[in-house]
Amino acid sequence: MAKLASGRVTEKSSELLDKFNASLPFDKKLYAEDIKGSVAHATMLHAQGILSESELQAITEGLQKIEQEIENDLFQFEIADEDIHMAIEKRLTDLIGDTGKKLHTARSRNDQVALDFRLYVQKNTLLIKDQLLKLEAVLLEIAKAHTDTMLPGMTHLQHAQPINFAYHMLAYMSMFKRDIERFESAYERNNYSPIGCAALAGTPHPIDREQTARLLGFKAPTVNCLDTVSDRDFALDILYNISVLMTHISRLSEELILWSSSEFGFVSLSDSYSTSSSIMPQKKNPDVPELLRGKTGRVYGNLIALLTVLKGLPLAYNKDMQEDKEGVFDSVETACLSVEILTAALDTMTVNKEKMQEACKIGHLSATDLADYLVQKCGMPFRDAYKITGAIVVEAEKMEVDLSELPFEVIKTLAPCVGEDIKSFLDLRHSMNARTSEGGTATEMTLKQIAWFDKWLDEILSKQQ
Repeated sequence: MAKLASGRVTEKSSELLDKFNASLPFDKKLYAEDIKGSVAHATMLHAQGILSESELQAITEGLQKIEQEIENDLFQFEIADEDIHMAIEKRLTDLIGDTGKKLHTARSRNDQVALDFRLYVQKNTLLIKDQLLKLEAVLLEIAKAHTDTMLPGMTHLQHAQPINFAYHMLAYMSMFKRDIERFESAYERNNYSPIGCAALAGTPHPIDREQTARLLGFKAPTVNCLDTVSDRDFALDILYNISVLMTHISRLSEELILWSSSEFGFVSLSDSYSTSSSIMPQKKNPDVPELLRGKTGRVYGNLIALLTVLKGLPLAYNKDMQEDKEGVFDSVETACLSVEILTAALDTMTVNKEKMQEACKIGHLSATDLADYLVQKCGMPFRDAYKITGAIVVEAEKMEVDLSELPFEVIKTLAPCVGEDIKSFLDLRHSMNARTSEGGTATEMTLKQIAWFDKWLDEILSKQQ
């Protein structure tokens, strides 16, 4: 049978061209979006008097049958059909005859693929956002359980100041909150319908793009058709958003890898989300966070690939743009699985409070408190206090004790102005709870942040119900 789209080209295409040219092996993933768009388009054509009632019914029922065939693995995909659009249209014509050929009135594969791909991206933008909300809920529960669990806060991966574990988890909640907001923003920005733009310049048929936009759940039709058929900003948006999301996931993954090592021992990942060595029976490997860390590079590659494909393309549609989908499909699937398994791994993770507490006694975490004491109580310039504190830390190193355990007499020798209250200032828990500035790690401030995130999460979930 001749191809449905074989106008100017009259000779049979080579099998090699069919294989090289076809997107069907991967864009068949868009079958549901293609059928949804076709039903909306046919409904609009009927409303405009272009299709009769019986033609609309035949097309709609035919498309529904095709959808069932695909979902039940009964549909015969043929590489010569090139793409999912032509595969469905050819099958529709087989089922209902010449009426099936009328479906393509007032549209092109250019606006059709722009529609299908945009519907896919919009759907998965919301899906990833919903998965992130579940991740946020788990992080919030961990935070609520650990507002008094101390661990060393780090800079340069060196022990710096005592913080609580809830505070650390809320830092990641803040990151993922920004991710959620990026996905929300992208959804709103891209929620416009491409269908009806045809090849690039619109159509002379009396169509109603407002109707198809409403039927498909879009805010409105796009404004300029020349831009619309060549626009893949929505695909770049989801690839960028996923890349930033995976950056955040990779940072948390790195800490889970470190924390679950023998050197740290801060957490233990559930056996359900760990693996064993093939040769060393004692090993329990953190493969989940390691894979999450590795998959981050994969989604970066997909973003760079599409940016490169689009670079320098003239208006409007070009065949280069067929290379826009596989990377998006891969990144979406990677992100969905990554967020799901990270959520499960965190939900089943064990936190070792004692190990975290012990680690706080390494590195003289209350040194800044000593310097602040010398400034506040002794009236020293900070740089002088900084220098004296450094000298006192050296004494603690010589005695092989933490600064918080250094005898008062030793401190007094180097800083004669200090009083007996210096010992309470150097207490690690006092040090943590002294940081009461907005956004600080003191338990009271952490509880305030938890209440804020609790309210935010409740509000965003209630809007979805």
